[in-house]
Amino acid sequence: MSIRFDALLFATAFALAGAAAPTLAQEKRAKSAKKVEAEKAAAPQAQAGDAKAAHDGKIAMCIGCHGIPGYKTAFPEVYHVPRIAGQQPAYLVNALKAYKTGERPHPSMRGIAASLTDQDMADLAAYYGALAK
Repeated sequence: MSIRFDALLFATAFALAGAAAPTLAQEKRAKSAKKVEAEKAAAPQAQAGDAKAAHDGKIAMCIGCHGIPGYKTAFPEVYHVPRIAGQQPAYLVNALKAYKTGERPHPSMRGIAASLTDQDMADLAAYYGALAK
């Protein structure tokens, strides 16, 4: 019985020692998990989006960059423009809000997001979320 207790105590101490010094990768995963949880928590309060409303008059500002497979732009630097088709609607809304508040710094996206209402964001997210990847 004493040997089992000592082994358990050693295993617990060893596990705690490893947990006390997280690696950079563990810290990144923890931050990412917290961000995902925050996005999930925000999702239930999100407005219902109308994909048809987005299609009928709101996607023109997005499709020029995000609708071209493999598209790269040169402003503010050369980079690959991500496709947003099939992305989770809550993620899209949160990303647009982050551009609008300046949390995400891309100048073109900040300008576009600044012109969007919360309903516009919900509509665009519903439209792009419903598309196949």
